[in-house]
Amino acid sequence: MNQNLEISVKRYDELSMMLGDPVVLNDHNRYLELLKEFNELEPLVKNIKRLTQVQSELAENKDMLYETEDQEFRDLIREEIAELELEAEQLDSAIKELMIPKDPNDNKNVIVEIRAGAGGDEAALFAGDLFRMYTSFAETEGWTFDLIDASENEIGGFKEVIFEIVGRGAYSKLKYESGVHRVQRVPETEAGGRIHTSTVTVAVLPEAEDVDVAIDAGDLQIDTYRASGAGGQHVNKTSSAIRITHKPSGVVVTCQDQRSQHKNREKAMQVLRARLYEMEQAKQDQAIASDRKHQVGTGDRSERIRTYNFPQGRVSDHRINLTVYQLESVLAGDLEPFITGLQAAAHEKAISDSL
Repeated sequence: MNQNLEISVKRYDELSMMLGDPVVLNDHNRYLELLKEFNELEPLVKNIKRLTQVQSELAENKDMLYETEDQEFRDLIREEIAELELEAEQLDSAIKELMIPKDPNDNKNVIVEIRAGAGGDEAALFAGDLFRMYTSFAETEGWTFDLIDASENEIGGFKEVIFEIVGRGAYSKLKYESGVHRVQRVPETEAGGRIHTSTVTVAVLPEAEDVDVAIDAGDLQIDTYRASGAGGQHVNKTSSAIRITHKPSGVVVTCQDQRSQHKNREKAMQVLRARLYEMEQAKQDQAIASDRKHQVGTGDRSERIRTYNFPQGRVSDHRINLTVYQLESVLAGDLEPFITGLQAAAHEKAISDSL
């Protein structure tokens, strides 16, 4: 038996004994904690024990097949072997699925941060394209989104845009979007028809609750200022915009899109919690040399993950070598081919790592 499976069975048997211990029974919180772990392990261990039994029965049947000369009996044994082999295959598949570590963030809402990189105005315009792509995808999923902060340029693009997507499973589908997105196209201002390459960075953060991140109010510096925006958008005459600085980490968050100072502060705190939560997760992942919770591939946010080539009408995801010639539909929010492919790749890697 695989070593990881042996450890699971051993722990399950230990828990079974501990749950009958009078000391544990008298400690309500401890009992519930152990019971939860026991219930989580039970489906896996039941399948492991059944697979061990099936493998033993298979060995016995194969021995009998070679020990008897009765043709009718041999046919019956072969039928039973075929049934047992099918069951063993199904059990093995179920065990692999159950051994995959669950991402506790998968059902969370997300904070999406899009920033223009190399390419000036062209990068800012593409940041706007990606903003519309993700919000369109959210709408097709039946999710809602809320703009938190935006820094617009004079031609309708975004130097930076931060927004929240609310919906069950949002993180499970969007977590692979973090990284550098590259666009290749001819800018409208390019008289010579030359293709320019620009980049935009995307960060998808699981929304953290108060219980996920402890923030000491004394560590916060909160400043208010007057909201502003390109073309007169999001402008008001009161100091309702909020800037929060988390002094221990140096993280700075701003929010000016909401009309009240209270709402802006609430949204800014959401972003701050999400960023601090992600920083803590990154430390833990690095400590255990694991990248399951991040990108398929190296997990490095600086790597180029996808190219959008306008002249050829194609979108290529470099992590899974998937190219589709449906650029317009992708930018309109049709991300399913990439999400499905990335989830499948992550699933295969998780199975390989867990066994």
